[in-house]
Amino acid sequence: MKICLRCQAALGEDGWLCSTCGYEPQLIAGFPAFAPEFAASNEGYDAAYYSELYALEARNYWFRARNALLTWALRKYFPAAHAFLEIGCGTGFVLAGIAGAMPQLAMHASEISSSGLPYAAQRVPRAEFFQMDARAIPYAGHFDIIGLFDVLEHIKDDARVLAQAHRALRHGGGLMITVPQHRFLWSQYDEHAHHVRRYGARELRARLLQAGFRIVMTTSFVSLLLPLMMASRFMRRAPRADYDVLAELRVGRLANFLLEAVLTLERALIAIGVRFPVGGSLLLVARRD
Repeated sequence: MKICLRCQAALGEDGWLCSTCGYEPQLIAGFPAFAPEFAASNEGYDAAYYSELYALEARNYWFRARNALLTWALRKYFPAAHAFLEIGCGTGFVLAGIAGAMPQLAMHASEISSSGLPYAAQRVPRAEFFQMDARAIPYAGHFDIIGLFDVLEHIKDDARVLAQAHRALRHGGGLMITVPQHRFLWSQYDEHAHHVRRYGARELRARLLQAGFRIVMTTSFVSLLLPLMMASRFMRRAPRADYDVLAELRVGRLANFLLEAVLTLERALIAIGVRFPVGGSLLLVARRD
């Protein structure tokens, strides 16, 4: 159900006006804004990247491979799901992949910066979009699946976000998370991408268990490319004033094809039960019992 963030009263399915306290979120860029103080700017991500990301994602090996892995996991672990929420949807590339792979899902998506939502709405017009701080979700017991895809590392109070996601899920609902992994990979990339942390698998599992979730599956990914990733990050460790956080996403056609082929092999191994202990990123699937 929808809930009022001001008085916590249950709301009807139509609209966001609270009959108990009279609160109704304002519209920013045409979308309900539940945290308008963060809509124009936020410390977690630079909204100036949205335009170039929108153009890069569909042809970049990493984004394409991550989408394929996520849609595989959704179909395997939540084939009967009906309502999906992506927290931190960015330009909507993941959302579009999920919408295409699972057309039965009712799609909902949020972003803390309202400037990203028009891009996402172009990709998935049928989804319901709203501006939101992930530390205050205006739903309780509503969703079958919530996705946090490379979002949690941007938020200092990750425990509160996980507690809010737990409340917003139905009993038996699922949570899917991807995060950057391994502190030893910390570099200028993380600083310029406004990461608060890179996770370890044990650390993330502990956070989920503390929030009341049951862990279903954990695996690293971008594992077969980890040596290449390590070399790239360590070569760029020296501080540079002109550092370009999107530079490593601009890959030539041949390199892009080869790198995606490696990650396709990696996904096939994960699909038959291989679980990688190390890798540039981490995928975790959990349930609310």
